[in-house]
Amino acid sequence: MTDAPGPVADIAVIGGSGFYSFLTDVERYPVETPYGPPSDDIAVGEIDGRRVAFLARHGQGHRFSAHEVPYRANLWALRSLGVRQVLAPCAVGSLVPEHGPGTLVVPDQVIDRTWGRAHTVYADAGAAVHVGFADPYCPTSRAAMVDGASRVGLSAVAQGTLVVINGPRFSTRAESRWHRSIGGTVVGMTGMPEASIARELALCYSTACLVTDHDAGVEGQEPVSHEAVLAEFARSIDALKAAVRTTICALPAPEPDDTATCSCRRALDGVTVPFPLP
Repeated sequence: MTDAPGPVADIAVIGGSGFYSFLTDVERYPVETPYGPPSDDIAVGEIDGRRVAFLARHGQGHRFSAHEVPYRANLWALRSLGVRQVLAPCAVGSLVPEHGPGTLVVPDQVIDRTWGRAHTVYADAGAAVHVGFADPYCPTSRAAMVDGASRVGLSAVAQGTLVVINGPRFSTRAESRWHRSIGGTVVGMTGMPEASIARELALCYSTACLVTDHDAGVEGQEPVSHEAVLAEFARSIDALKAAVRTTICALPAPEPDDTATCSCRRALDGVTVPFPLP
């Protein structure tokens, strides 16, 4: 396994469908992890004097479907490069008629309906590791993202519940209506176990969900297609990137691991971790 080069960035952006590049004038870092390689080399560049890492969640050319993404390797690799804050934009369908295409939902809750994915970095570690996940997203970066979106003209919704389905197929109309009935606001395929693995690694993590379509269960809507999702995402990608840049500039630099006060960064306090983290 190739050792990571040490801290090179403290914040990372994980780009979802249609979000395959972000930084210019980058250094690329191939990183091996105990869970294999991440989705792609990690690109590191600078935004307003701050070192930022970027990782295409699906790999260049969308090589990995949502259920195939190496979530553990991705988060481990970012942490090994010094990252402690993660912003993770994604494309979603709306479960409610009032949030149409182009809306940015910054959820405060998640419902995990995935299965068959590697859901923990602590599998077969010889000791059980339980982390709190009642509030799955970092409140500091959520607030910064809502503000950043409004500054660049995106319609931002400050809370909501992301329902994560396994994919790669889209929901049936009945499933979509059920997701709404249990409190879902938007539905996507990649938010879990990414968020919970970030918590296991004591990373601040938040997602920004760009609505590309109304899901099938919303009355009067046509069935969605992957091509339509990418086309709608492309129409909003420049504004989304601007919102992410604005958010990065507004976020405080993370405190050292041993003095961090954010609850995300203290997720492992009192927990016996069976191996050293990078």
